[in-house]
Amino acid sequence: MSENPYNIGLDRNSANHQPLTPLTFLERAATVFPDHIAIIHGALRRNYAEFYSRSRQLASALAGRSIGRGDTVSVMLANTPAMLECHYGVPMCGAVLHSINTRLDASIIAFQLDHAMSKIVIVDREFMPLMQEALALATVKPALIQYDDPEYDGPDIPEKALDYEVFLSGGDPDFAWLMPDDEWDAISINYTSGTTGNPKGVVSHHRGAYLLAQGNALTASMQKHAVYLWTLPMFHCNGWCFPWTMSAIIGTHVCLRQVRAEPIWNALADHNVTHLCGAPIVMSLMISAAPEAKRELDQEVHFFTAAAPPPETLLADMKTAGFDVTHLYGLTETYGPAVVNDWHDSWSDLPSSEQAALKSRQGVRYLPLEGLDVLDPITMTQVPRDGKTMGEVMFRGNVVMKGYFRNPTATQEAFSGGWFHSGDLGVMHPDGYIQLKDRSKDVIISGGENISSIEVEEALYRHPAVEVAAVVAMPHEKWGETPCAFIELSAGHHADVKELQDWCRDHLAHYKVPGRFIFTSIPRTSTGKIQKFVLREQAKEIGS
Repeated sequence: MSENPYNIGLDRNSANHQPLTPLTFLERAATVFPDHIAIIHGALRRNYAEFYSRSRQLASALAGRSIGRGDTVSVMLANTPAMLECHYGVPMCGAVLHSINTRLDASIIAFQLDHAMSKIVIVDREFMPLMQEALALATVKPALIQYDDPEYDGPDIPEKALDYEVFLSGGDPDFAWLMPDDEWDAISINYTSGTTGNPKGVVSHHRGAYLLAQGNALTASMQKHAVYLWTLPMFHCNGWCFPWTMSAIIGTHVCLRQVRAEPIWNALADHNVTHLCGAPIVMSLMISAAPEAKRELDQEVHFFTAAAPPPETLLADMKTAGFDVTHLYGLTETYGPAVVNDWHDSWSDLPSSEQAALKSRQGVRYLPLEGLDVLDPITMTQVPRDGKTMGEVMFRGNVVMKGYFRNPTATQEAFSGGWFHSGDLGVMHPDGYIQLKDRSKDVIISGGENISSIEVEEALYRHPAVEVAAVVAMPHEKWGETPCAFIELSAGHHADVKELQDWCRDHLAHYKVPGRFIFTSIPRTSTGKIQKFVLREQAKEIGS
């Protein structure tokens, strides 16, 4: 076969090819709109020139500590300016950002620090006691930097590490930051909820972050200078890439340390917020707020939600309050949202019950995702497009992870057949919209947080009175889902609900503690496998 003539003498060079990275978004924003407000946090106002300068200072200070390509910088921060700076400053020195869920327990944090081989940890003062507990369990001994958020009004922490601002002041605000050698280079590592054994480290690359960040803006129809309120934790899949999206559109970040109704309403009204993201629990929190906490809004606000579909009544209340709600779906392995329930104008004329049914579907692929399908995981063939036949939801494209860090077996399994296997079971409707029906990984999504049923079961099995434990999702009006534990007690032992609740609180993060304990004989197959589908139906009846 002859060589393609369009490839002869037309090679890549620095003039016609540069690695894609979202870091360039901030550079451009600071160059073109240096005085535009980039960050609002309480009384603080920081423009793009300052945002860019401080991010370069952070990169320089890290480089001064010999942090460079392939090194991991872990952060445990609330939705604060420092967290935004870390999303740029850490990869600007070539390092990989590891954002830690602030609701995890010390043992899981210790595992992540060791597995990611963390060199430096930047911690909010509020979370320093938990981090100290985790570091006592960890093998790695990273340098510790403490961020003192002026909006934090909790108790002071005696074990004070190197101050973040002092550390930053040692860096050069004009630091010549590093472009990635290759756009395939890692930009971040985020850990899954650990559905089987320890959590897996999902490695994201600069190219995927660049593409999904732009995909957010296109999917959300975000205008230039949009104002984004941080109700979604930035530790969730790097805030679904919105820390980078906002620089692309020269928007304004409104930081929110705690997700509470009154500050949300105040921020929406005072800062003319146009967009926010969060689980349905955030919507419920806003709608159920006391009348005196709510504010009249002059603008329509776009709310992007994931997790379980919001109830019909909640969607109606949000619409009345001036919000346009869009359902998204994705995983840590897809940089956050990669599927959107793209709304057709004609659907708005349908009865509310039909609209709610349509809104409950996960939808179609994001623009930067090349492939989305529901396949038979054995034959890798498409299931019928009938909205009934279940298969596994699979992804293919540039916004799929590089793989699982230091876990080649799991990576190979996830990519078998040339698709990323989500582990989620769903159907494909005739119009090409997918809808989830079950989760083969048995992950429980409570208030937007992923809870591994296996992790909860393992904690229960450590109780001397528990012979058998099976944990499934139970519907919950406020949280969407909550763990429901079915228990068989060991012969000659006794335990009541309070004892097991206290036991779980001592061994798990509080949001993972089952909302219901049921002492019963647990159904099994002829081979002794627990029939979780039977338990799910029982839990559904109990929770409804």
